[in-house]
Amino acid sequence: MDSLAEAVVSGATPEELAREKVPAHYTAAHIRAEDTEMFKGVTDKDVRKSLRIGAVPMPELAPDEVLVAVMASAINYNTVWSATFEPLPTFNFLKRLAATGGFATRHDQPFHVLGSDGSGVIVRAGAGVRRWRIGDRVVLNPVQVDDQEPATHADGMLGTEQRAWGFETNFGGLAHYTVVRASQLLPKPAHLTWEEAASIPLCAGTAYRMLASDRGARMKQGDVVLIWGATGGLGAFAVQLVKNGGGIAVGVVSSEAKARVLRDMGCDVVINRTEIGLGHNDGPPTPQDIIEQGKRLGRVIRREVGEDPHIVFDNNGRATFGISVFVARRGGTIITCGSSTGYQHQYDNRYLWMNLKRIIGSHAANYQEQAECNRLVQLGHLNPVLSSVFPLDEVAEATRLVQLNRHHGKVGVLSLAPEPGLGVTDPALRARIGEERLSRMRLEASVAA
Repeated sequence: MDSLAEAVVSGATPEELAREKVPAHYTAAHIRAEDTEMFKGVTDKDVRKSLRIGAVPMPELAPDEVLVAVMASAINYNTVWSATFEPLPTFNFLKRLAATGGFATRHDQPFHVLGSDGSGVIVRAGAGVRRWRIGDRVVLNPVQVDDQEPATHADGMLGTEQRAWGFETNFGGLAHYTVVRASQLLPKPAHLTWEEAASIPLCAGTAYRMLASDRGARMKQGDVVLIWGATGGLGAFAVQLVKNGGGIAVGVVSSEAKARVLRDMGCDVVINRTEIGLGHNDGPPTPQDIIEQGKRLGRVIRREVGEDPHIVFDNNGRATFGISVFVARRGGTIITCGSSTGYQHQYDNRYLWMNLKRIIGSHAANYQEQAECNRLVQLGHLNPVLSSVFPLDEVAEATRLVQLNRHHGKVGVLSLAPEPGLGVTDPALRARIGEERLSRMRLEASVAA
């Protein structure tokens, strides 16, 4: 560990951090450009073969950027996509970014440092950074935007230069250090550990925009919300947001173990899809499968709550999207933010247009939405869904867990933090919220083990 990292871990003052030298290289989880063809013709694209841990050069800091010493990060499905080089190698994104010129040329490297979540301490700030200082404890918004692009000022997600940090940009959060724009910074919730705080922004912010934002489904009190993958990172935050907003959460999961977790979270209706014959990850469903499975699911939902869903929250994609369109009520909304089972969706358009349903595409969250979501976390109204924590040198195993869908909630990664449980500066608030609420997923995982 370099001297600057040691100073961060030991709790050095801002003045002491400023005196320490920034290292020329740092440890990071990354993929290599020469490996992009390694899975050609391979069925099981095992991410443990492509993810590497090693030293990479420290990039120069742009005026609107900060250098953050990363205490903890987390695994998202975009790390799986990056490490399998699908649907296309992310090095294409880096070349496209570099082509915009200036400091962006730094991103085109033979390596790609991954990771779109993080918490840590600012150790350097560019000359144009105004609101943040060395020593500030922060969590990282996973979206980079161009503040000189007009659309950004209406909604950051509409800008053509909006990018997912650590996926469409280099120098991501699965590392000892990361470079981010000042417009990605949010204050770290003081009652959370480093790993808890790091696990929240991407998935919670995405779920917030999908459900609560006026750019999403605009959920209101009493809405029935069907949530696929309700114990995953996105789904577990969606359940909390639905419950907080006075909605009725209907969660679908793939095993009895996950169903137990979901019941413990207070989900109103829990459906184990294997018990009612809903297929998943078995190739694209046929039109007949979609109708039959949709009817089966609809009967269960109506039996439990007496009506069809107002909103269907779908990030699975191909395996579930046709069913989502079918089961949503007349005038209902299907909102999608991803396609972990495949991008090519098939559905019967008659059930959409003749029943006046809407499909909304949603992607991450803008800075204001992330700030609103972070406020809910700071108030204790939205809690971590962290189920396990790995050291940085085992990031490949952590990503494999997510790749195989063998996890609950979020999988955390310790970067510079030497052990779990560190970083809490408001123990009184933590005590008021309660350890059981903050650590529910980990407690469930330990019971299952």
